[in-house]
Amino acid sequence: QVQLVEGGGGSVQAGGSLRLSCAASGNTYSRTDIGWFRQAPGKEREGVAGIATDGSSTYCADSMKGRFTISQDKAKNTVMLQMNNLNPEDTGMYYCAAGRYIADRCQRREYDYWGQGIQVTVSS
Repeated sequence: QVQLVEGGGGSVQAGGSLRLSCAASGNTYSRTDIGWFRQAPGKEREGVAGIATDGSSTYCADSMKGRFTISQDKAKNTVMLQMNNLNPEDTGMYYCAAGRYIADRCQRREYDYWGQGIQVTVSS
């Protein structure tokens, strides 16, 4: 079992920044990838970014590249998502997820464990 706890959400104005964190505990073996997903009201949950234990990262849409940065602190078993230049379309619940031997870090079905989610609200 892996437990995931998100932190750092909140409300910002357009153009602002937020830094989300995902603290993992439990059986966090090697080859465990961490992904970030988000879900806007009335929409499907979509991939944001994912990172492997070797530090290789994936961004799931062009709109996130250059604005979002995923990183990890192995000593703290924590993955961060720095989000800059936010816009109202980034509003939603953000979830982190964990899984092993993941082929596509942007696909929900690849992950076995999920956090409770944290709200991000961007106002115009």
